[in-house]
Amino acid sequence: MNSATATTTIMMRLHGRTAAGVPRWAVWTAYATALTALPSGIWRIAAMNFGVPLVEHGTPPPGSHAPVMFDAQWWYIVGLSVVSEAVAFLTVGLVAEWGEVWPRWVPVLRGRRIPVLAAVVPAGIGAALLLVFPYALVMSMLGMKITGEPDGLIVNGWQSAVFYLTYAPLALWGPLLAVVTVHYYRRRTGDRTDPPGGGSARSGRWASSAGEFRIGGK
Repeated sequence: MNSATATTTIMMRLHGRTAAGVPRWAVWTAYATALTALPSGIWRIAAMNFGVPLVEHGTPPPGSHAPVMFDAQWWYIVGLSVVSEAVAFLTVGLVAEWGEVWPRWVPVLRGRRIPVLAAVVPAGIGAALLLVFPYALVMSMLGMKITGEPDGLIVNGWQSAVFYLTYAPLALWGPLLAVVTVHYYRRRTGDRTDPPGGGSARSGRWASSAGEFRIGGK
């Protein structure tokens, strides 16, 4: 098994069959979106739960309040990171079959087509709300929260570099999600091959040939 085939197999197991007609760039964009929340989650767990010296744990500057995560219990840090990554991973549904047809494990709805707007509206709203991250990062560089108050984050030297390297991907979450959402909407509203009355979309599949991904179907 070559590396391309192995990568394809792993991706299939992660998100199931890719929907018919999805180009490779959209698949990789969806995966890039799903990974934007991962570095910051690892940073939080490492710094707050395991005490890795990625941040100074001293008293915040006078008149400021430390971020909520600094005072939270370990389960909150882990939960926040897991939920953030799970929400980010939902972007993969915009390129996978389970984002178009309810999976078989869903009672009553299994096998039915998912209305386009049922996916596009939440994704669109999410993409708009996530645009707060670029602003938040700029404010953080200025030592402030998004409200303009001192953020209480104390990082020095290499700690600052690590912090911004792990949190910078969050600035891409909203824009990348918007790109995949627009593609999902255009692809599905332009699709005239759906079976009448709904049903499972079984034509999308992953295949590997000459080291490239292909989407096929009958």
